[in-house]
Amino acid sequence: MSEQEFRNKIIQKLDTLIKLTSMAALRGKPQKEQIKILSGLGLQPKEIAFILGTTPLTVSVTKSKLKRKKSKAKKKSESIGKEEKKQEKI
Repeated sequence: MSEQEFRNKIIQKLDTLIKLTSMAALRGKPQKEQIKILSGLGLQPKEIAFILGTTPLTVSVTKSKLKRKKSKAKKKSESIGKEEKKQEKI
């Protein structure tokens, strides 16, 4: 076995180990939550897709929806804060 073949075999085994560990840690959580967690750990959509057995496009779309939802929640929170300040002045 050449050195390059040996390296490739180790990389394959590490990929399998990462996938199994991630699956165990995320068991029972909805896919959106799994994507949110793995993304928060700095993994790219391609890596997340590999772990979850889905496509990078599915991961990217889900991340985009989560980001939009977070942005809406932040705007709503800021709006409520402004209303409370107005009420305090009255």
